[in-house]
Amino acid sequence: MAPRPPPPALSDAPLAPGLYLVATPIGNLRDITLRALDVLAAADLVLAEDTRVTGKLLAAYGLSKRLERYDEHAAARARPKVLAALAAGGRVALCSDAGTPLVSDPGYRLVVEALEAGAAVWPIPGASAALAALSVAGLPTDRFLFAGFPPPKSGARRTFLEGLRGVRATLILFEGASRLGASLADMAAVLGPRPAAVARELTKLHETIARGDLASLAADPALAAPKGEVVIVIGPPPEEAASSPADVDAALAEAVGRLSPADAAREVAAATGLPRRELYRRALALKGR
Repeated sequence: MAPRPPPPALSDAPLAPGLYLVATPIGNLRDITLRALDVLAAADLVLAEDTRVTGKLLAAYGLSKRLERYDEHAAARARPKVLAALAAGGRVALCSDAGTPLVSDPGYRLVVEALEAGAAVWPIPGASAALAALSVAGLPTDRFLFAGFPPPKSGARRTFLEGLRGVRATLILFEGASRLGASLADMAAVLGPRPAAVARELTKLHETIARGDLASLAADPALAAPKGEVVIVIGPPPEEAASSPADVDAALAEAVGRLSPADAAREVAAATGLPRRELYRRALALKGR
């Protein structure tokens, strides 16, 4: 067997001034790209959501750089200084703790203000937990919506999910591990029996992918409150023929016979894709007959 060629050497080409959005590994440190290492090696300043996390990444590749904190608490204070550095021709790299900057991470205002000030902004692509989970979920990939983190409380979370119920696309969400079971139960109640996947600890030693419908995933004790980082991928709503008003009223009448008007409206909404509020009004009318 012929020996493997050596890996490409890091580039020594000069780095242009500007703001660099550097994607970092979501777990396995070998998922850093060579171009990301080039940028980190040449940057005048590295902004980190957590300097300890980014410091470990830099140390793993023998890089010693000026690191400054840039998270939701420090952003407003740090931004004027960063913009001044960019105006002076500086080369600034922005990293999140893991994955692609700005995806559920701070940095949006910095990018907007850097562009308004005329600074160059460069994407340095790489790892993304959302896309990694989508790729292995076994669900449609031709159209998808990243919806971020659902609200932590059940009532607000169900309202949030109601707004996503009619979206004809695969949904991608992040969730805290301690809330996973409760969140999956709300998803099953609001979105109905859709296929889904729960990806945990992607690219790490204990990576697991659980697949099934939302109800079965919600009932899985292993997913009640696991450890680690979690991505939930949910299939789009089924393509169904439009229900006639008579069919809808019949379904509501049957549901109202065993459920409250609110729960009946929710059940029929999940089955038909019709607005829950309108169905609730019709359920109340049927209940009053």
